[in-house]
Amino acid sequence: MNLVVEHHLFWDFGETVAGVTDFDPNAEWFEAYLKPGVTFERRAGDHATFYGGLSGVGSMTIGTDAFDAGDTGRVTLEEGYLGWRYAEGETTFDLSVGPRVFKAGTGMLIEAGGSSGFSRGALKLGPRKAWGFAALGAISHGAFKGTAFYLDPNESPDNDSGNRLAGVDLRYDSNPNALIGLTAGKVIASGSPYPKAPPGGVGVPSIIPGARDGLEFINLYGRAPLAGLPNAFMAADLAFERNDRLNMRAWAGRAQVGYQTFSGDDPDTDRLERFDPLYYEGNPSAWSTGTKSSMIFINSNVNAWQVAASITPTPVDTFTVRIHRIDADQLRSPIQFGQATRVEGDDVDNPITGVTRHHLSDDLYFEYFRVVSPNLFLTTGFSVSNPQAGMKSIVADPPVWTGAYINLIANY
Repeated sequence: MNLVVEHHLFWDFGETVAGVTDFDPNAEWFEAYLKPGVTFERRAGDHATFYGGLSGVGSMTIGTDAFDAGDTGRVTLEEGYLGWRYAEGETTFDLSVGPRVFKAGTGMLIEAGGSSGFSRGALKLGPRKAWGFAALGAISHGAFKGTAFYLDPNESPDNDSGNRLAGVDLRYDSNPNALIGLTAGKVIASGSPYPKAPPGGVGVPSIIPGARDGLEFINLYGRAPLAGLPNAFMAADLAFERNDRLNMRAWAGRAQVGYQTFSGDDPDTDRLERFDPLYYEGNPSAWSTGTKSSMIFINSNVNAWQVAASITPTPVDTFTVRIHRIDADQLRSPIQFGQATRVEGDDVDNPITGVTRHHLSDDLYFEYFRVVSPNLFLTTGFSVSNPQAGMKSIVADPPVWTGAYINLIANY
């Protein structure tokens, strides 16, 4: 269950930029979900195991949420897979087929297989994680594991673009705190569009239909402990994307602690450089760009710094603070799908895409987590997004965007 309060949603841009005067930038709503499930394993001889899982999600929203949807809900299948595993010595073969959760690498590109919100409800909780269909084949030997995947995301019927993707994930875990790996693949079918910056950033973005179709991607990742510093580590991700059909080249990267960048489309070139975030793991401890700002800025055409600190004074209490600085990678270029487009000029009004200053916003996020019992978990938080020069190049004096929530999860 989750109770959410938001004040000055999207810095009031719904009215000042989009001109939607009936959108209420102050919202309170309640959302909840149930996710019952069952799994089984059955041995077949000394080395083989048949296994499977079945689960569903029932979700709802009462009131009107941040995207002006409310009093909605759906019951949907979450997981429904069957698998076979064969293990002998240090070698294991694993095959499975059907809707299930799957994450490649650090979740930079492949993790969020299901979508929530809108007609399905539970926007903030986001209970749907499983892919609508997944065919997985894995082989592991000692510290090495290779997985081939074919994935069909469980997209909301409000926005189903027919995406399909396939690839491999190869990783080597030398110890619990050190790993190195590679994820590579291709989008083999998609109707998802891309925005393209107009020349020089003057004018409105063009929308390329079905642009994701044929996208090729590769993601290198690694993590290692820092010698002599207990619990300290360094980690890095680097991803490249190309689509020769569109003359597209894009890249993204993250170094912890803690900077991440996702290329934007350069309005002064014919090439498309906008990075496609695909299905990234979107939470503040993973791949979200900021906290509140992540509701506006997807992982494309943004650079972000993050500093996070947690303290656990008792075994059941944890306090966390996160500070984000979010910048635009390319000026006068779409940040998401052309939001922040405005009119600028003296005698003649010219639509200008994107922003004219890099610094978009600063986010501050406080969170308290308590283990009430072995099955009951309470989280409450407060967040603030302070618009900076980039946002002020669109609207002269946007307000500070604030919000809070209280969340209760029961696991049995």
